[in-house]
Amino acid sequence: MKRTENIHNAKFAPATGVARKLSDFTTTRSILKLVPIAIIVGIFGALIAIVLIDLIALISNYLYYQHWDYHLSSPRNNTLGWLAVLIPMGGGLIVGLMARYGSERIRGHGIPEAMETILVGGSKVEPKLTILKPIASAISIGTGGPFGAEGPIILTGGAVGSVLAQFLNLTAIERRSLLVAGAVAGMSAVFGTPIAAVILGVELLLFEWKPRSFVPAAIASAVADAIRHGFVHQGWMNPEPLFPVSKMPELGSTGLLDAVILGLACGAMAWVLTKAVYGAEDAFRKLPIHWMWWPIIGGLIVGVGGVIEPQALGVGYVTIADELAGTIAISSLISIFVVKLIIWAVALGSGTSGGILAPILIMGAALGGLLGLAFPDKVPSEWALLGMAGALAGVMRSPFTSIVFPIELTHSTDLFLPLLITVTLAHLISVLTLKRSILTEKVARRGFHVLREYAVEPLKVLFVEEVMSTNILTIQTGTRMSQVKETIQAQHEMRKQRLIPVVDAEDKLLGVISWQDVLERALKDELSGTVDELMRTDMITTNPEESLRAIADRMALNRVGVLPVVDRLDPSKLRGLITQFDLLAARDHLLQEERSRERILKMWSVSQYANYPLSAFSSLQQYFRSSKDANKPKED
Repeated sequence: MKRTENIHNAKFAPATGVARKLSDFTTTRSILKLVPIAIIVGIFGALIAIVLIDLIALISNYLYYQHWDYHLSSPRNNTLGWLAVLIPMGGGLIVGLMARYGSERIRGHGIPEAMETILVGGSKVEPKLTILKPIASAISIGTGGPFGAEGPIILTGGAVGSVLAQFLNLTAIERRSLLVAGAVAGMSAVFGTPIAAVILGVELLLFEWKPRSFVPAAIASAVADAIRHGFVHQGWMNPEPLFPVSKMPELGSTGLLDAVILGLACGAMAWVLTKAVYGAEDAFRKLPIHWMWWPIIGGLIVGVGGVIEPQALGVGYVTIADELAGTIAISSLISIFVVKLIIWAVALGSGTSGGILAPILIMGAALGGLLGLAFPDKVPSEWALLGMAGALAGVMRSPFTSIVFPIELTHSTDLFLPLLITVTLAHLISVLTLKRSILTEKVARRGFHVLREYAVEPLKVLFVEEVMSTNILTIQTGTRMSQVKETIQAQHEMRKQRLIPVVDAEDKLLGVISWQDVLERALKDELSGTVDELMRTDMITTNPEESLRAIADRMALNRVGVLPVVDRLDPSKLRGLITQFDLLAARDHLLQEERSRERILKMWSVSQYANYPLSAFSSLQQYFRSSKDANKPKED
């Protein structure tokens, strides 16, 4: 028998006409076990948020007004004078000691720490953070720190979700879902913004857009907001939106142009705020003292700034409400913006604990209010609201959150189009001028990279039959190893085929051997046997209808670089081979779409446009003439 009869080339056509039984989403029923856990996380997240707000109010009221009260009030009305400078300094000392001897993770504004835990920590938060973080944040904010409560609550709520998940037999992805569920639950309970909280979780923390992550977060946020409403009915919280505003008139065409200007200004402001915070942090790193003492220095700057402009102290919710109402004078708006920027950047750079959302809202509303005064016949609250949204979009780079969040905070739905314009331009300027946002810069300084862009993975939309090799070398059962080696060496184009299928006389797949195994046998002079002795029958296979993502996962799981492709209905029928290099075709497909430029349609020349009416008229004349001639009677 000739060797060409035993070893031959076969070309297989891709499978066609087979229905692809694929779903839009890859989520399985395992998500259902996260639903009751998400409800529990939502309850705990809401309760922790409420306790933290009450603790901040207690500390602030006692230190600035010398009485115990759970009602959150601003330190701006205190009468302590320069003695008030000692309060934030004392808070900084306590926070520094807690960070040094408790956990350094309590430093910062919360969201970058949550992002880092998700990215590199397997979504495992230290249990002690659930206690230390809220206490440190309550002390920092209650002593006048220019922060919001949302950042610490996001990290604390996330810690609750993570710790609860660590008691259960869950994957890292499932722990992440519950961590984010706790984070958005806390934000929803504080601001009464359940939708914006979920969107924030999607844009900042989930790093994917899948039901397995979205559903637990949405459930926890809804539960937290429902609990908040329960406290509202008990009279413990304000039933109105956090920042109620009156109905705003629609902006005309000139108003939309003004929204463009405000969006550009907010994008520039995002650059200033980001550089200010990390410039302050770099300055503190140069100090010849331990970082434990930095918050005291930050507290000193906060205290002095509070004496100059008391409205810059604390969470500033009352100040935001006044800005939206348009009751703050121009000089005060300038003072609030400048002083808040300085004390906020210095305090954050010193490593104390506090959130960034409320300060961004204050400064954005101040900028919007100032620019709004330059736009004639405009309502001040409109521009303060647009400034808040633009500042969020530029600093946090979360455009959808920046649109929905102000609307839920104010219950005003009159400015959708201006909001979209301002937010989009602020986001664009920020992305073009800053490599990283104020959130991701901190993570990057710790040696980790955060990619905020989401896209459909090419491996998920291409299939095996589109990239597999069909012109492959097969070997018939019973062929001697010496013949295999000689044939492969003679066929140079087949040497790159690393896996060789073994088939019977009817071309049914029996097993596979690798070219590496053949070479090893040749080096040891052990080519006396047949392929049946060397072939492996426990094959890992695929079929033409599978996505490349599934194949990549299977190759990684089994540590193999090539798989036989068999018919889905008849696993013994060989269709071809697919290698890890074939998977690169998906990336090449994407690169072609991103970089290959071509002009599909071409504009007509001017002369063609000019002659078109004449040519059309001539065609009509000819048509009618031919019709007339056809209707004439024919002569014999």
